[in-house]
Amino acid sequence: MNYVSGLINLVISLVISTIIIYAINFAAGFAGADYSFTNGEVFVMWILMAILVNNCFKK
Repeated sequence: MNYVSGLINLVISLVISTIIIYAINFAAGFAGADYSFTNGEVFVMWILMAILVNNCFKK
């Protein structure tokens, strides 16, 4: 059961990190910034943001 809980936390962190990255990029677009990311840059941001989200929601 501990593996299932860890897997669920991982998936939730990855989904929330995706939403946060695109929200920041969308808000920056309204401010006039034009960002284009390579696949590698997006992957690194995605993983780092997932780690941050996972650490923020730990009890």
